[in-house]
Amino acid sequence: MQVAIISDTHIPSRAQRMPEAFRERVTEADHVLHAGDFDSEGALADIKAMASELTAVAGNMDARTGLPSVASVELGGVEFVLTHGTGSKRGYESRVATTVREHAETDEPVGVSGHTHEVLDTTNEGIRLLNPGSATGAAPAEGTTMMTATVEHGDITVELHEA
Repeated sequence: MQVAIISDTHIPSRAQRMPEAFRERVTEADHVLHAGDFDSEGALADIKAMASELTAVAGNMDARTGLPSVASVELGGVEFVLTHGTGSKRGYESRVATTVREHAETDEPVGVSGHTHEVLDTTNEGIRLLNPGSATGAAPAEGTTMMTATVEHGDITVELHEA
């Protein structure tokens, strides 16, 4: 199963559109995970239209989307727990790992978050954390990034993409 992992699109306040290569990856994915900060109902509708299946959470810029602050989904034998990660950069990884642990139903969930616009693939307190950065390169991102994951039988391989 192919999973597209995106966050912090910030459309239209900081960008007008995701790069075409990223739009293609989203369209081709079996499932899309978005860790918040769509920034508008239109941006959410656009991602929904591209995605075969979507699991998404609200970011601090998504008050009107009606999305939850935390969501979980099992894909290819891997449990993903999404949260935006809103708050200070100080303690970010620990805060996200705690949220993931509190909402996980399995012993080895993968946390997906956003908010910092900085790419992250690390383990914190035994929890793997992924942050795909910003899919539009919205400031303060240093580039336009997203991740894809191949998940099968409980195994996950993650790849970073830049546009």
